[in-house]
Amino acid sequence: MHQVIQPDGWLPAKGYANGVHVHNGTLYVGGQIGWNAQQQFETHDFIGQMRQALRNILDVVEKAGGQASDIVRLTWYVTDKREYVARQSEVGKVYREIMGKHFPAMAMVVVSALVEDEALIEIEATAVLSKA
Repeated sequence: MHQVIQPDGWLPAKGYANGVHVHNGTLYVGGQIGWNAQQQFETHDFIGQMRQALRNILDVVEKAGGQASDIVRLTWYVTDKREYVARQSEVGKVYREIMGKHFPAMAMVVVSALVEDEALIEIEATAVLSKA
């Protein structure tokens, strides 16, 4: 058995779930991109979209009753490796602003494009919460 997690005020996901919390306490957070709760991009800047994607992940985790320290894995999909590497100090600063000093297992994948044409980054997460 599982529970679909949808943060309050977010437009409904179409064809996917933003989060799925399963009976053993694992929360799977679907890939989050840099758009807001109304599925609108407020920025076309990589760092701005990264900040929003991480905030979106935290919104899902918090809606399920967790916090940043419950996240055990992040997978990042980026469309521009050079920009990611060139902006490492900003990436680190924004990451710590949103996630604190919590560093789960992570992977980075460079992709040619994402489904939403304006998206520059997508991040998915796994968290372990108390059992549902």
